[in-house]
Amino acid sequence: MRPIAILVTGDPVPRARSARGSFADMIRATVGDAFPGPWLELDARSPAPWPERQALSAMIVTGSSASVTERAPWMLETEARLAAWVASGAPVLGICFGHQLLGQALGGRVAPNPRGRQIGTVEAELTGDDPLLDRSRRPFRVNTSHRDVVVELPPGAQVLGCTPLDPHAFVRFGEHAFGVHAHPEFDATVMRAYVEERRAILRDENLDPDAVLAGV
Repeated sequence: MRPIAILVTGDPVPRARSARGSFADMIRATVGDAFPGPWLELDARSPAPWPERQALSAMIVTGSSASVTERAPWMLETEARLAAWVASGAPVLGICFGHQLLGQALGGRVAPNPRGRQIGTVEAELTGDDPLLDRSRRPFRVNTSHRDVVVELPPGAQVLGCTPLDPHAFVRFGEHAFGVHAHPEFDATVMRAYVEERRAILRDENLDPDAVLAGV
């Protein structure tokens, strides 16, 4: 079986990493027996070449505390590689920062959310019918932590769902390319760790960290 590649774009906050490991660790634990492996970790911040498309079955792009708006050289290089990957028809799933990176790579635009930061457990609304999302789940709650959003979708993108602060939270970017602006790999422990790490920032932004924690 060909491996699924996890393209690492950042690291969890220290409390979360101490509890659950890296983003790749969290993804593997969440997928569990649904995919027995093998897995391959790649680091988007490294100039090392990716394996040939035929050597991989799919790719998952992780979250990151970085901002796509920084336009760092490694981000630009990763965007170009992702655009070619999607064009080849290879399956790819972008998570949070990975979702944003895909949107930017394919012709959309990422910017700070004019509605503000979204963090904590929120209820999403599914607006598109797609096997990626289980519409039978009611309510459809997801864990989130992001400041930037895909404010302009790339051509041909289909919105599959939204959250209270993000109208483009779940997107099909191509036939086999998806982005989710939530963290399916976050459990309650990780979500609480993010809120605690961001406590001072949340207060500065007039958000109540204790109220967010209570809703996790």
